[in-house]
Amino acid sequence: MTNIPGGGADLDRWLAPVLEVLGRKTRRTWAPLYLRGLLGSGERKSLQPMAARLGLSGHDQLQHFIASPAWDDAPLWSVLARQADRLVGGPQAWLVIDDTALPKKGTMSVGVLPQYCGQLGKKANCQSLVSLTLAQGEVPVPVGLRLFLPEKWTDDPARCAQAGVPEAAMAPRTKGEIALDELDRLRAAGVRFGTVLADAGYGASAALRQGLNARGLLWAVGIPRNQKVYSAAVELVLPQGRGRKPIPNEEPVEAEKVLAGLSWRRIAWRQGTKGALAARFAAARIRVGDGALWANNRHLPGDEVWLVGEWRASGERKYYLSNLPADTPLRLLAAAIKARWVCEQAHQQLKQELGLGHFEGRSWTGLHRHALMSCIACAYLQHLRLAAHRRTRRGKNAGPDAGSTALAEPARCSPRHSRSAVRASRHASPMSALSTQVPATTH
Repeated sequence: MTNIPGGGADLDRWLAPVLEVLGRKTRRTWAPLYLRGLLGSGERKSLQPMAARLGLSGHDQLQHFIASPAWDDAPLWSVLARQADRLVGGPQAWLVIDDTALPKKGTMSVGVLPQYCGQLGKKANCQSLVSLTLAQGEVPVPVGLRLFLPEKWTDDPARCAQAGVPEAAMAPRTKGEIALDELDRLRAAGVRFGTVLADAGYGASAALRQGLNARGLLWAVGIPRNQKVYSAAVELVLPQGRGRKPIPNEEPVEAEKVLAGLSWRRIAWRQGTKGALAARFAAARIRVGDGALWANNRHLPGDEVWLVGEWRASGERKYYLSNLPADTPLRLLAAAIKARWVCEQAHQQLKQELGLGHFEGRSWTGLHRHALMSCIACAYLQHLRLAAHRRTRRGKNAGPDAGSTALAEPARCSPRHSRSAVRASRHASPMSALSTQVPATTH
């Protein structure tokens, strides 16, 4: 077995809740080995290289553990959710909805199809996973990864069955619907968070926004610049004639036009590698044009929310909606919007250090279980970082309560490695570089 610094007795203790729900002794044996394979040295985290580094005679038993549909891994996802909540959950936490793509060759792996791949910055053959990340400050813990099946897959039940897709997952679902289902699963597991964040790929969906509203959640999401909105003062009036339904007393306009004439304030939301990260922001209270359809593809006014614009130094402008309270200061709106970038840190670690994209199997079960183990490994690394941070603070603040505030201030503990540390991790365990911390990037 690979000798992993910090990954011995401490890992065994941390894994105790995981092992409790695994049932059979064989699974309780192979789960820690698989995790040590992900956490250990080596550039490739697929089955054969991991088995060799672990000193195993072959990879068949690891393969059986990770791909067998004979056991249910839902309890493991629940344990991960509870562990993540202990690390960073609470009313100040964010739950970030996003997706991440895994480039793949061939056409047999489940869900593979030419689609936009953010990792490559273009359309490419890949799998697209809807991700949910629980974060506080700059400490992200991935808690959900679910494969999105393109229409060409859901329209081909035989192809889905061959890849082991459960019958319930064969029905067409949008990424937003998958995200809401995952969100419900996390809430049922007791995960605590204050605000849901998402980019325009999700925020443009009225169904997603309304789903969050129906659940009584606060949110801040991106939207396209041409999203139609009304002023907050819009009213529904009866047109002339009998039997006609009320219509708005004003026409909807594009979001960018609403903010174009407003004053834009420079706001810094946190420190980056080259100083304060800042942009210009403007905001207005509006009602979104996402109600019932009334005429010429126009929608009635929906709820009153914030419309926020961001004017970046590059000249690019981005637009957002948020149902945060009407008295929320602009600087807090800006901070919420920009907090979404923390999920990119989790995606980077999952891929670069923990081999999320290295799984070479083709099945639905194998992909999701490998993703689950990668998330558990990531949560363990965050546990180590926060524990190290608490020890550091105790050393600096002698006294009975010295370590009690560390977990309440996770923003001070960056979960990212520098490029040199990432390069070093190809030759040593990711845990050997846990003490390496870098400032925030320029997102």
